[in-house]
Amino acid sequence: MSLPDSPHDAEHKVSCPPEELLVDAEANDAPTPPARPQRTWLLLLGLVLVALNLRPALSSLAPLLNTVRDGTGLSAAAAGLLTTLPVLCLGLFAPLAPMLARRLGAERTVLLILLTLAAGIVLRSLFPVTGLFLGSLVAGASIGIIGVLLPGIVKRDFPRIAGTMTGVYTMALCLGAATAAGSTVPLAGLMDDSWQPALAFWAIPAIIAAVIWLPQTRQNHHAHRAVYKVKGLWRDPLAWQVTLYMGLQSSLAYIVFGWVPSILIDRGLSAVEAGLVLSGSVMVQLFSALAAPWLATRGKDQRVAVVIVMGLTLAGLLGLLYAPLSGIWGWAVVLGLGQGGTFSIALALIVLRSPDAHVASNLSGMAQGVGYTLAACGPFLVGVVHDVTGGWAATGVIFVAVTVGAIAFGLGAGRDKLVQVKSEHV
Repeated sequence: MSLPDSPHDAEHKVSCPPEELLVDAEANDAPTPPARPQRTWLLLLGLVLVALNLRPALSSLAPLLNTVRDGTGLSAAAAGLLTTLPVLCLGLFAPLAPMLARRLGAERTVLLILLTLAAGIVLRSLFPVTGLFLGSLVAGASIGIIGVLLPGIVKRDFPRIAGTMTGVYTMALCLGAATAAGSTVPLAGLMDDSWQPALAFWAIPAIIAAVIWLPQTRQNHHAHRAVYKVKGLWRDPLAWQVTLYMGLQSSLAYIVFGWVPSILIDRGLSAVEAGLVLSGSVMVQLFSALAAPWLATRGKDQRVAVVIVMGLTLAGLLGLLYAPLSGIWGWAVVLGLGQGGTFSIALALIVLRSPDAHVASNLSGMAQGVGYTLAACGPFLVGVVHDVTGGWAATGVIFVAVTVGAIAFGLGAGRDKLVQVKSEHV
């Protein structure tokens, strides 16, 4: 599917193929012919391994957060800041990705940042408090940069099967997050109940991915040079609606990564059980992440889809917070179905609301940069509220408020319209 060239073409958009969800961060550059990999299987393996490493640094901490707090004396607000910091870095450092790719090449940049990711993960386990925060900053910045570059590499080197690769990419993200969430506490148990080596363990997959990725740095891709400029995006109301929907739904996602295991532990589950509940919920996201964009584009617009997935997300969160523990797995499934859909629809809206690939690239950068910065406020706010109230019950108000805001902006972003901006050749 090609994106429409003018606002009048918006009414004809009735589908969003999976390959369109991969927005190339370098779409504003002169096109370069793909260099056919000498070993396609090695590139595919490398992409999967890199994607697997984009969530464990975030999801591995949550099941151990109470243990970390006990060992370091962190308050809930400080722990909220700890879970917020890497999310904030996702937005703040994402704009560096295209600049580094132009200077070093996308493949070399990915290799370098994989090593900084491993270093950040190890740093979290050193110098208990200072290392936790510095390591989280480095890890979050690394994830933000790689996350922007991988989709463009997929679109360039697998143009004919980009849709299939989108599914593989999504599966790897979910699998990495779920594995880390479910296995970090058992790992700590095997290491004399010490949280430091259990967190540091997740540097090993990043190093393995770097080794497997190394041959890709020898590929000779032509240098990029900027030739397009998009004007007026930051003044467009629709662009802001897309961005704020992205940010608010992401805020709920990172609250889940940061705090749901702690909530469940305080409600009576063991740390292992809480980690497994989070792991299972993340794995369920895979199904709705693949299905939701297709279903959302069957109708006139995406407003109904936004309400449905946000409603499922809120129901799942409130169920985990208030419902009897006997039904906890059912609520985890509901939450996973909702959050997988909210994220994939957010990606789809970036494409569906853009008149061409250059606008989509810039809107993606705006939605990620501003959206993830906004999303970082959620985990921190939950920690502050817990400190003030001494419990988790009041966080339900946060869940409801964020969901209502996301629905409000999602209803605007879901309309069958295009952002009123131009991409110009310069």
